[in-house]
Amino acid sequence: MSRLNRRHFLVTGLAAGAAAAIPAATAHADPDPAAETAATLASRGLRTDPFTLGVASGDPDHEGLVLWTRLAQEPLAEDGLGGMPQRPFTVQWQVYADERARRVVRSGGAVAAPEWGHSVHVEVDGLRADGEYWYRFRVGPYVSPLGRARTAPHPGSYGGALSMAFVSCAQYEHGYFTSYRRLAEDHPDLILHLGDYQYEYTRNSYTIPGGNVRHHEGPETETLANYRQRHAQYKADPDLQAAHAAAPWLVVWDDHELDNNWADEVPERPENPQPNFLARREAAFRAYYENMPLRRTSIPRGIDMQLYRRVRWGRMATFHMLDTRQYRDDQGCGDGYRDCPDAVDPARSITGAEQESWLLDGFRTSRAQWDVLGQQVFFAQRDNNAGPAKITSQDAWDGYVASRQRITQGWIDAEVRNAVVLTGDVHAHWASDLKLDYDDPTGPTVGSELVATSISTGGDGADSDPAQHPFLGINPHLKFYNNQRGYVLTTIERDRMTADFKVVPRVQAPGAEAYTRATFVIEDRVPGVQQAYVRPLDPSLRIRQEMTVEETVRLETERP
Repeated sequence: MSRLNRRHFLVTGLAAGAAAAIPAATAHADPDPAAETAATLASRGLRTDPFTLGVASGDPDHEGLVLWTRLAQEPLAEDGLGGMPQRPFTVQWQVYADERARRVVRSGGAVAAPEWGHSVHVEVDGLRADGEYWYRFRVGPYVSPLGRARTAPHPGSYGGALSMAFVSCAQYEHGYFTSYRRLAEDHPDLILHLGDYQYEYTRNSYTIPGGNVRHHEGPETETLANYRQRHAQYKADPDLQAAHAAAPWLVVWDDHELDNNWADEVPERPENPQPNFLARREAAFRAYYENMPLRRTSIPRGIDMQLYRRVRWGRMATFHMLDTRQYRDDQGCGDGYRDCPDAVDPARSITGAEQESWLLDGFRTSRAQWDVLGQQVFFAQRDNNAGPAKITSQDAWDGYVASRQRITQGWIDAEVRNAVVLTGDVHAHWASDLKLDYDDPTGPTVGSELVATSISTGGDGADSDPAQHPFLGINPHLKFYNNQRGYVLTTIERDRMTADFKVVPRVQAPGAEAYTRATFVIEDRVPGVQQAYVRPLDPSLRIRQEMTVEETVRLETERP
């Protein structure tokens, strides 16, 4: 049997069974009067509060959204089962119209089954458009924290200004998740996570100068038990729980949810094969679904999982959430910065042909004020060589030049009103103009890119004068750089998008306050980023006055 046919058999053969194995949530007007008592639950092995991993919501539309929780009495249990008995539990859920949880508008029951890590995914509908809601779960006497959620405006309405934040790269060992806490305190309407939600490494195999401040439990993640345990360790963090409870999330993965720099069915180091890589991929995908507020359309089927999707926020914005890992050709010439002829091969793709066609079709049919691409790796060209040779990262869109050109030309041909690319991965804040031809700096700007730094990966980082960064001199379309930790908070209105690059001065100790390092504006029908505010350097912080090309490359590519 050929590789293609064998894979097709695996995927289609498991599809029906996987979908059927997911317990369905039920809804009714009142809470279930037959909820199990504490004594009954104790006799079944549920003796302590199982809501140790918090709550979350996600993928909103104008009628509803997904509610999530996962039961775990012992989150760090090595078997990945969270200290839960090997039996299902009925979980009651309620949605409220008020923060005091007095006015129930929807309620029902869902089964938390051991086959799916005792996770619960409830797709709630029948809510009003552009509405604010609160929700929680209950098992017997145990009640979850309260979460806040929002529905999108009606498809024909713009609604009010949208407060949207995006984040990426949270290495638990490198620092505290302070930025998640500060993000929750900003009360956004929507949060995008653009990848590297968790890291696969075992303790102290990916370290920062001075040593890691926290430690992973368990070995490098390779099995379903490993991934479940690692997700639980991250989910048990109170700052991350606060961010999940603050607003609905749209999530996509990058590489560390599975294996550093993986590409389709190829592990990080193909010269050192992983015989179990496809089984590892299947386990990682299953655990990712179990731990994220995703709809049933994303239920994994063997080694495949449908993650790219469109989420519409009325007429104000359409979010095209991309998957640049599962379908990409393997990185050419290795993963790092190279002058690589494969980078310009027109046959190579970072999205795969089907996803590319889906995206281009979405551009052609869009009527949104803002078309936003939520994706993982740097989109604009970043050449680190001032000479004629192009030295670029083969793990980013620079390694797939033709793929980038087709998509950029696609939004130009479709006359997309405002194209904005949101990016994570590189552990630093960036802002840039997008070009169809980066070799002609005088050519038209056709879009904008905003890049979020890491939540914690890399440790504290350091402030710097963005004007002195050599990449900005070599690449005039790059407009801003900062190497502190944080997130990006945007306000999307009909006439502009405002992006505040938020930073915290430290993550290697908890409790830092956040502040805005810079603000950029994208005007309606005016492609490109415009600087509105840059905060002066703070002499009380560690300052890096100049960042060499070599240091930038090392910070982005340094891996165990």
